[in-house]
This record gives sequence, structure tokens and C-alpha cells, in this order.
Amino acid sequence: MKVVISGYGRMGHMIEKVLCERGIELALATEDVCSVDPALAGECVCIDFTTPEAFRANYRFLAEHFKAVVVGTTGWNDIAGEVISCFEACGTPMIYSSNFSIGVNAVFLAVEKVGEILAGCGYSAHISETHHIHKLDAPSGTAKTLGQIVTGSLGVEPVIESFREGEVPGIHVTEFVSGADRITVGHEAFSREGFAQGAVAAALMTEGLSGVHTFKDLISKK
Repeated sequence: MKVVISGYGRMGHMIEKVLCERGIELALATEDVCSVDPALAGECVCIDFTTPEAFRANYRFLAEHFKAVVVGTTGWNDIAGEVISCFEACGTPMIYSSNFSIGVNAVFLAVEKVGEILAGCGYSAHISETHHIHKLDAPSGTAKTLGQIVTGSLGVEPVIESFREGEVPGIHVTEFVSGADRITVGHEAFSREGFAQGAVAAALMTEGLSGVHTFKDLISKK
């Protein structure tokens, strides 16, 4: 497998490190993925960690030219139907997630299960997320995903709070509260390496894959 990294910031560099450690060929790392030779793109899986604006501008090129695409960029939920339809029409496999940490995706599944069990039992829900002071979006994409999972499984819309402190890589806590008790499901990232490891694992999952999938759904089938 050969990989092109779209977006060569802190996450791009961490993904490069993980690829090197796993002996996977990095064909190119670029801030302008639409400049990649289509012949090269057709041989490669693209791992995209850019910005919402860049992904909106680039997704058609990704779908039309790459062998498969892993999308860690968030902030495009409003055009998700359009994006998914484009990849399906092009026959290009895509795996996407608001967070590629395998641990976070295990938490997604746990929160979903807890919500299903507690549905109709009088529980409210609260989500808090804490990140470094450089993070621009609030709440985080991961917190939004947790909110969607809670709303869908518990049937109650949670309160979401965001905090920005120092250089915290990421802490997410989901609480289910009733008059009798509190259930807490949480995840703390120690570095960005877990996100990069999950993105590379997703890239490997694209071999022989068809269609568009969330990383959570693929992890749940392990």
C-alpha cells in the first residue's frame, strides 16, 4: 500500500511517523492534494487531515482520482450526503470519523450501548470536552459525535461543555445522570499518536473494501 497525506501539519507529521514505523510507503505529503498526479493518486490511499474549507474544495478530486480515502477532517456534516453520494458514484472507498483513535471509537460504541440500556429510564446526559488552547472549534467534532450518539440511543439531547487548557491533547467525558446514580464513560488522549495510529489502521482497512463507512462501524465488526 502507498499513501498520500493531504494536510501536512502536526497530524500529518505524526501520520508520517506511524507509516515509517509500520514500513508503509509514503508517496507524498502535500498541502495541495489537487496538484497530485492522477496516475499517482490512482495507486494510493489518501489520508486527509486538512480544514473544513480545504476538504469542501478537494473532496471531488479525492473521490475521482484516489484508490481510497480516509477522512479525519471534520466540519462538513452539512454536505455529508453530497460527499457520500460523490464517493459512491465514483466507486471510491471512504472511511471517515471525527476521531480516529481506536480508544475513542470504543468509547463511541460503549456510550451507544449505555444509552440504549438507559433509554426511557429517566436519565439526562452531559458531555464535556477539554483541549489545548490552540484548538479553534468548540465543541470538538468528537463531542458532537458523542452528542449525536447519545441523542440517538438515549432519546435525550445532552448538554455539551467545552474547555481550553494548556496543551491538552483531548479529554472527553460523557455522563448519564438520574436521581439515583451517575454513569461516566470517558477517554483521555496522551498525545496525537493514537489518532495517527487509527488513521493508518483505517487506511489498511480500505484494501478490498467498497462503499463509504464510519470508522466506528468498522471497529464494531472486529
